Parts: sequence; structure tokens; C-alpha cells
Amino acid sequence: MDFVSIRIITGDVARLVDFYERATKVSATWANEDFAELSTASTTLAIGSTRTVPLFSPGSARPADNHSVILEFLVDDVDGVHEDLSGFVDEFVSGPTTMPWGNRSLLLRDPDGNLVNFFTPVTPAAVAKFAS
Repeated sequence: MDFVSIRIITGDVARLVDFYERATKVSATWANEDFAELSTASTTLAIGSTRTVPLFSPGSARPADNHSVILEFLVDDVDGVHEDLSGFVDEFVSGPTTMPWGNRSLLLRDPDGNLVNFFTPVTPAAVAKFAS
């Protein structure tokens, strides 16, 4: 089995795609106005409109209602990401902080309120864990 994507359901696909394109510097591929994907070498972030929910099961997903999932992005320089996103991101939950497990992390909220973590491994153990 391969893990291939995470999908966010939103009431405003264009707004959320714009946010993630700017935050990740990855361009989206649009299937139509209700669905776009931002793909990296390791996974895909899919962004779907609330209009797609009934295709699965009506009412099975609600936009801007996540209280348990954190989207995480491995970056080369988390402090640089913080600097680049300052003035663009509405809510930083915590500025760049070195965590006990060895990653320097930046936690913020996307326009729908989803938690997003950008991190850079900084200790030898964390660097080794993410070495390719």
C-alpha cells in the first residue's frame, strides 16, 4: 500500500490553493474549478470543493472544521519560511521553535483554520531520520 495524498475540503478552493502555492512554492494542477492538487516527490495535497462531498456521501466532510490533523512540510530553512510568510499568514500559532525531538518547527493556520507545520531537522538524530 502507498500513501498518496491528503485532501482538504473547503468552501473556497481558489483561496486555499493560492495559500498553499505561496506557502509551499509548489504550483497546483487544476482538474476543474472544484479540485486541484499540489504534488511533491513524496505526496500530494488535494484541495476539493464542498461541492465534491456528495460524490462520496452527503455531509461526510465539513470545511474549516479540522481540530485534530496537522499538515506537515519538510523544508530546508524553517526560519526562511517564517520570514517569507510573515505579512501573508494571518495566524502563526508558534514561531520557529526547536522541538525536543530535534526539528525546528513553525506552526500556523491556513485560511480555513487548518494547522500547518513547516519543519527543518536540526539535531544529528533528526537530520539522519530525514536524510535521503
